Amino acid sequence: MARGGFPMGGNMNNMMKQAQKMQQDMMKMQQELEAKEIEASAGGGAVTVRVTGKKQITAITLSPEVVDPDDIEMLQDLIMVAVNDAINKIEEEASSKMGKLTGGMNIPGLF
Repeated sequence: MARGGFPMGGNMNNMMKQAQKMQQDMMKMQQELEAKEIEASAGGGAVTVRVTGKKQITAITLSPEVVDPDDIEMLQDLIMVAVNDAINKIEEEASSKMGKLTGGMNIPGLF
């Protein structure tokens, strides 16, 4: 038994308050990330993609000079690179923010 005859009462209350605060902070951070948009490009800016924190593509911009009917494969590759880069940036930002919030603890399934 702890001092005063109460088994860990004060520590348990503090832990519960900390867990509730962390949960609130995580929800706020997730909302901020979902509202954020990241932009990535490929081919020196020939293809630009915008993606939200929910990993939804909101815009794809193509420079006219990259549209070559004889080289569709290059355009497809540029679009794929730009989309993957934008998604990776969102994931890196989510991971970075989550690491700050959890103090580097690895909590599977959060993001």
